[in-house]
Amino acid sequence: MTLSAQQSDAVVDDDLGSQLAAERAHLDLSRAALHRMRERAEALFSAGGQVAGDPYAAEMLGRTLSRRVAELADDPSTPLFFGKLDFGGTPDSSDPDRTDPDRREPDNPDHADHAGRSYHIGRRHITDEVGEPLVLDWRAPVSRSFYRASVRDPQGVATRRRFGFGAGVLTSFEDEHLDRGEELGTASRILTAEIERPRVGPMRDIVATIQPEQDELVRADLADSICVQGAPGTGKTAVGLHRAAYLLYLHRERLRRSGVLVVGPNRAFLSYISAVLPALGEVEVAQATVEDLVARLPVRATDDPAAAVVKHDARMADVLRRALHGYVCKPEEPIVVSDGSYRWRIGADALRRVVDEARREGLPYGTGRERVRARVVGLLQRQSEARRGDSPSDAWLRRMGKAKPVAEFLDAVWPAVTPEGLLFTLFSDAAALATAAGDLLTAEEQALLLWSKPPRSAKAAKWSAADAVLIDEAVGLIERTTSFGHVVVDEAQDLSPMQCRAVARRSEHGSITLLGDLAQGTAPWAATDWRVSLDHLGKPDAAVVPLTVGFRVPAAVVTFANRLLPALAVDVPPAESLRRDGALDIRTVVEPSGVDDATVAEVRAALAHDGSVAVIAADAAVERLRTVLTDAGVEAGTAEDVESVARVTVVPATLVKGLEYDHVIVVEPAQIVAAEPRGLHRLYVVLTRAVSRLAVVHAEPLPTPL
Repeated sequence: MTLSAQQSDAVVDDDLGSQLAAERAHLDLSRAALHRMRERAEALFSAGGQVAGDPYAAEMLGRTLSRRVAELADDPSTPLFFGKLDFGGTPDSSDPDRTDPDRREPDNPDHADHAGRSYHIGRRHITDEVGEPLVLDWRAPVSRSFYRASVRDPQGVATRRRFGFGAGVLTSFEDEHLDRGEELGTASRILTAEIERPRVGPMRDIVATIQPEQDELVRADLADSICVQGAPGTGKTAVGLHRAAYLLYLHRERLRRSGVLVVGPNRAFLSYISAVLPALGEVEVAQATVEDLVARLPVRATDDPAAAVVKHDARMADVLRRALHGYVCKPEEPIVVSDGSYRWRIGADALRRVVDEARREGLPYGTGRERVRARVVGLLQRQSEARRGDSPSDAWLRRMGKAKPVAEFLDAVWPAVTPEGLLFTLFSDAAALATAAGDLLTAEEQALLLWSKPPRSAKAAKWSAADAVLIDEAVGLIERTTSFGHVVVDEAQDLSPMQCRAVARRSEHGSITLLGDLAQGTAPWAATDWRVSLDHLGKPDAAVVPLTVGFRVPAAVVTFANRLLPALAVDVPPAESLRRDGALDIRTVVEPSGVDDATVAEVRAALAHDGSVAVIAADAAVERLRTVLTDAGVEAGTAEDVESVARVTVVPATLVKGLEYDHVIVVEPAQIVAAEPRGLHRLYVVLTRAVSRLAVVHAEPLPTPL
């Protein structure tokens, strides 16, 4: 049953009106309680320096309280709760938790423990003055029933209520009486309205609309790495972000120490998703592109496409490893170290054993070098102890480690190498490259890597984006890379094997959520099999889960875009859509000069409806179209500026991946296809960005599959 705000005054059923009033009162009570919780956190933050025992404790306490204040921020336009669960049965009055003021929220998955109780489900946990929950966090165990309870498996739920909101005001509610066999599913008007609601600006959370198959992925164990093959509009990005929020809720301290990282394809995408986790109270999640992760040096050069393909190939990892460990030599001579009136000698055989042991341990190159130094000093220490009869001091150990014979020995058999120096030598010296890559790369491939005119030094070199990935690989060979507790990787189909390895080094001791769609792979090295990518990511046993049912992209748009799938040479199931409300308009212009006028007309038509508008075209046409719209009096923003008040955005086809808009005007699909080798894949991405209306404007013939 549904009750709108406009009807509430005239409704005949007083019970419905009183229920709506009661729910609004609960919202007001919850909002006041959240405000009180934030005020208390701010007061504690202000007094933190006075109660801490020392400066370090004060700093740590300050960080904790500052984070807590940020987590309790309230957005009046966002509802504090979106659902309610009423459990059937009679409550157990003997349950001590029933009246325990210290009980923060129910976390027992046994449904019988909740008999006779009601819980409001929202974005965060809110309590009253005595600690009783007013709103339960959507991630709490009992909240799982809001997403998964059904007539077939009611999980003890008698009634599930969904709330409709407008600008933060509770306007309606809708009940499903599971105990009577009533289940709305996707027929829910409130659920459908929330899914289809027009949007402008950053991506929103989907906690009110998570579907059972999505919830199963969101609540996967921290130890589990999963790969989501998601067709357009299936919510794979939202699943990854909400899984990060769920894991932070369940493993707060562990992940606060090790960190959570979200990796996206570009800065525009990261800006687009930037508001999701903060809206869920998670304010300390790192976000980066792969380019950000490997940004050790500035990128000042551009590779030939063929050279870039070789540099991104997995074989380069073995080339670099061989080149690096080729610096290690077997000792041939003993060393003698003067120590005052003493002279300590270590024979060549003993030195060879030290080097061989370090090599067998498989340590990072730099760690191995220091291990050799420490063991050589250890051999010197034994001689000193045997002769002098006492243990030398720490200062003596440090002095021996820096002694000239020891330093010269190290530089001869295990020299210090920098990542940039390693790559500089390979790209400058054909013989060095041939030694490392002889049976791995062909002569033609090696020629692509060599500089035609080598720079004077590694510092003077101009590195490309692909070089930055190789340098990061070298960094990982030389020293350990910090690993996150969980890493979410979106649009992962475009990661090269070497980029996958860069992510793998940052998730070596944690799990990953891999998100993508093989049909949307546009890079020259785009993945065609998730198992191959997962091997490079170091997670070969991760489950691959398909999501094929879309909730955002209308069926008319999906059906049109699916015409391209046979030409994309990827084995993915066609996307499906539950929405039948979308619009598709193919507008053919006779003269190329009329394309601009037709584009302006389509934009004006889109502006007559609610929601965001995007004009997507080949990169070379973007500036012209932005000028055309400006001259026509239409303000147009850029994809990077998600906070812009302009409803219209002109987006290059190469930057649109992962974004969505209510109304999309695609200009000259043939030009988008012609702009790059995998142009049909790019067009598939472009066509599936619309979540309401899609218009295609063209003078050139459409690509054959369309």
